Amino acid sequence: MTDNKRKRVQVSFTEEQWELIENLKGSLGPTDADTVRNIVISWLAEKSFISEHVKNSGGEIKDVD
Repeated sequence: MTDNKRKRVQVSFTEEQWELIENLKGSLGPTDADTVRNIVISWLAEKSFISEHVKNSGGEIKDVD
């Protein structure tokens, strides 16, 4: 994001979901926030949302408003 602006969001997980996230902590990031952020980015990339956004923006990575 531009100028390191970050948006904070609050999410809720079931115990089972949190257990999966805890098991990924360390390999996807050192903190809970890093792990969840990387899961979301990985999912967006897997579903081609990121490449479609870049393609539709003329090849530039821009913030999504």
